[in-house]
Amino acid sequence: MAEQAKRGLARMFAEHGPVLRGFFARRGANDDAEDLVQETYLRLLRAHQGQAAIANPEAYLFTVALNLAREQAARRRRTPVPLEELENLTTLLASEESVEDAAERAQRRQRLQALLASLPERTRAVLVMQYRDGLSYRQIADRLGVSPHMVKKHVVRGLSVCRRALADAEA
Repeated sequence: MAEQAKRGLARMFAEHGPVLRGFFARRGANDDAEDLVQETYLRLLRAHQGQAAIANPEAYLFTVALNLAREQAARRRRTPVPLEELENLTTLLASEESVEDAAERAQRRQRLQALLASLPERTRAVLVMQYRDGLSYRQIADRLGVSPHMVKKHVVRGLSVCRRALADAEA
């Protein structure tokens, strides 16, 4: 690989590293973000060595990052869900109002975490699997050994309780 190309890729690594870490963290890979960034650049370097030149290395970099995020999400879906990890779910549910200031969002997140903790264990597990892990009703039903209809009931009940409590708190 030409020395100039190596320097260009190293500069791109330095410039886009923080952006990629944030990209992976927003997709739930907080603990693995640094490893995924490294894997992204490793794949870019391998591709660069195998070809004469990549027409748009930056676009290629973000395409590789997106594919890695999808692979990581698929691996996460296959692993059991620990109920203690509610932060991602609360972030997803509380992120609807991006205009609110940080203090209001933090208070809302705390209320939502308390609400989730007060839900029955099965309802909380269903909400976590659907909103954090992106599982379908059928997949959740298979994991919990219940019907998809029962999963839907848990989702409706859980969201109803959360919405009512948040509306009461804001009124």
